[in-house]
Amino acid sequence: MLNAIIVEDEANSREILRNYLAKYCPQVTLIGEASNINEAYELVTKREIQLVFLDVEMPFGNAFDFLDKVPNREFETVFVTAYNQYAMDALNNHAAYYLMKPINIDELIKSVEYVDEIVSKEKALDNRILQPKIHKIEGKITVPDQDGFQILNVKDILYCKADSNYTEVFLTDKKLVICKTLKYFETALADFAFARIHKSYMVNVNEISKYKKGKGGSITLSNGKELMISASRKKELLGYF
Repeated sequence: MLNAIIVEDEANSREILRNYLAKYCPQVTLIGEASNINEAYELVTKREIQLVFLDVEMPFGNAFDFLDKVPNREFETVFVTAYNQYAMDALNNHAAYYLMKPINIDELIKSVEYVDEIVSKEKALDNRILQPKIHKIEGKITVPDQDGFQILNVKDILYCKADSNYTEVFLTDKKLVICKTLKYFETALADFAFARIHKSYMVNVNEISKYKKGKGGSITLSNGKELMISASRKKELLGYF
């Protein structure tokens, strides 16, 4: 079950969402509602909550002001708004889903199922040593350089970071800057245990030593490097374990 709250200043909108959740999302237990960010903050600091349905425009500050007040949050966020211009900001604040008003029931169900899968997998992995299900890491790929190309052992790649039309490739012993986009590496490494965890990062799953819940969540690699996970990528990453 998912403990959830609704943060929405319009009583009619709260009622509609409340009724939809009761009828179509039985895995959700609605434990509170808030009409502004101050009330919402009180709820999330006093109760264990896995899911917050969050409107953007509210009294006493907007949704992003609320999220800034809870920097170490462990709940997932589903934005519910009539304004699509906030989609990028929602993504950057690690929203799990973005629902437009009027709420589409099928999309609401999808958003809840997505969060439910994430939370269930996180619970299953609590206090366990992370063991990737996929260990295929032997192999080589070629990457261009000024004089031709280099051959890299796939197992030596810790992670790749997007840098405009370039990609920074972090190996066990050095860093390379390659004149290829991260999409190129996503394709080149598709047959190996590499996961895209963010629009800017792809990691070697076998090098992950720690998973941390929270604001979007993060992973720590074997070299101690911590990288943030986009909420929209959590399900994919957790599926490797």
